[in-house]
Amino acid sequence: MKETFLERAKENLKIAELAFDNACFNASANRAYYSAFHAAIAAIYAADIIPNIDHKVIQALFAENYCNRRKRLPSKFKGYLFELQYYRNNADYKKGVSKKDAKQQLKNAKEFVEIILEYI
Repeated sequence: MKETFLERAKENLKIAELAFDNACFNASANRAYYSAFHAAIAAIYAADIIPNIDHKVIQALFAENYCNRRKRLPSKFKGYLFELQYYRNNADYKKGVSKKDAKQQLKNAKEFVEIILEYI
């Protein structure tokens, strides 16, 4: 399962970049979140945990197993999923996201996916 979610993470990151480059900032924010979300799921599987795939569960398991208790990754990454989801929710259900916000979320998602790929 780890490999499946890593592939999804990379695919979503690619689509987030394409969307951003084509001024589709809401779509970019959406895919940026899902790239990080799928990378987090892959990381959880890599820790030999079979998770209930739910957004809050994944965020909590990732933070606990990679940033809090075991400190495998810098603590800044525990907030990335929450922030990316916040902007995804704005993109999908609220006012939308600006180019500036989409650019930052794309940067965060890239950094998140890259560190997961390096670590696992």
